[in-house]
Amino acid sequence: MSARRVKPSLYISVDIEADGPIPGPYSMLSFGAAVAGVQNADGFTAADPERQTFYRELRPISEEFVPEALAVSGLDRERLRVEGTEPADALGEFTAWVREVGADAGAQPVMCGYPAPYDWTFLYWYLIRFTGSSPFGHSGCLDMKTLYATKAGVPLRAVAKGTMPRQLLSRRRHTHHALDDAVEQAELLANLMAWNGSSPAASQ
Repeated sequence: MSARRVKPSLYISVDIEADGPIPGPYSMLSFGAAVAGVQNADGFTAADPERQTFYRELRPISEEFVPEALAVSGLDRERLRVEGTEPADALGEFTAWVREVGADAGAQPVMCGYPAPYDWTFLYWYLIRFTGSSPFGHSGCLDMKTLYATKAGVPLRAVAKGTMPRQLLSRRRHTHHALDDAVEQAELLANLMAWNGSSPAASQ
């Protein structure tokens, strides 16, 4: 198929905060999303990551939690028991939002994260468990850590933000607030997409 006939991809940066290592026994407590940009046959066009965003805090789904994981987010499970959005409602609203921004862009939504596997595991599980489907399909996920490793020509396990050229990193703080971090990571994706992949040492 000609590259110009392939539907563009709309990259949506997603960050989640959870109280344990896997969904089901543990809970996703919040998630944030920010539209990062569109890629088509002509290349990637970055979006203003603050323009189209989504954020929800969720009611926990179990009694189990890992104190160290909960401490990272700074979220209060007892408050969320009362004030958190029901997961089915939050994930339904998120699905509608993803489909709307995808339709507006004329592009297929792709979730992206840094690193994506943890966030994708929780997000996909919650989408299937509470809505029965995923607006990203079963594989519409891009891992920024892998993208960097491939462009830089370095082993994946050697990658950390501290090893990246400084110009690739967002100037925003990583706060462990899911929306803040989704916006930060959207800027990282835009920078990675524009980067020519020169060696990290030469770029610092």
